[in-house]
Amino acid sequence: MEPYSVNKKATFNYEILETFTAGIELSGHEAKSIKLGRFDLSGSHAIIRGGEAFLVGATIHPFQVKNAPADYDVTRTRKLLLKRDELAYLVGKLHEGLTLVPLKSYNKRGFVKIELGLGRGKKQYDKRETIKKRDAEREIRRNI
Repeated sequence: MEPYSVNKKATFNYEILETFTAGIELSGHEAKSIKLGRFDLSGSHAIIRGGEAFLVGATIHPFQVKNAPADYDVTRTRKLLLKRDELAYLVGKLHEGLTLVPLKSYNKRGFVKIELGLGRGKKQYDKRETIKKRDAEREIRRNI
């Protein structure tokens, strides 16, 4: 199960507390495009409005540029498919100041799924500490 797209900045900018799996509502050419790897999750987030979850800011480039519909928007808001009890749980957590961030997209039995992470934003000093740890581990591996 190799992911179609991974949001590398999400784990750097957020401390992920929980993960959820959601389906995504797509048109046919968008699904083909994702399966070809023309999907970008960087800078995107999920919101909940009116009892439904939506993916905002994700980019799906057209499958065939010349055959794309004239009114096709690559960054349109797409509906996420979650269970009602998961939505209720997430609404409560989002009111506590947490953020819903897409981590990766992958294939599950022919369907495109999005792994969402419920996270808290890291402060600047936490990010610097992460960079220092990563550099130290890289040096240790280099010396061995």
